[in-house]
Amino acid sequence: MKKIILASAMSGVVLLLGACATTPKNTLAVQKENNQFEVTGIGKTNLIAKNNAITAAQKTCSKNTTPVVVDEKTTYNGVLKDVVSEKTGQMVEAAAGVIGTLTGKNASLAKDDDYQTTLTFYCKIN
Repeated sequence: MKKIILASAMSGVVLLLGACATTPKNTLAVQKENNQFEVTGIGKTNLIAKNNAITAAQKTCSKNTTPVVVDEKTTYNGVLKDVVSEKTGQMVEAAAGVIGTLTGKNASLAKDDDYQTTLTFYCKIN
């Protein structure tokens, strides 16, 4: 019960203190050993973060090469991280969405940088 109250309070604070900021969708590639590269993509959802990382990897490789992923790591960095479980966080996010629909306002807790995907890859000649 305390977690639900805490999550509700956190939701209210986030809604009141929402800031307008632009966050880049991905990073420049960092070259590692053995001709490998590393890029990071961020997004509001796991899928968006992965797609942004893949786009950055594709931009890193030249026209005649294709990125081949060696390692992939996705982390959640949202407002409810370490406060409640991921499943409870999804329920709180869904409840905020319903409240937003009923009130006609955007009540989403999701931010453009909630998920972060880091890809390690190399460029393979086609």
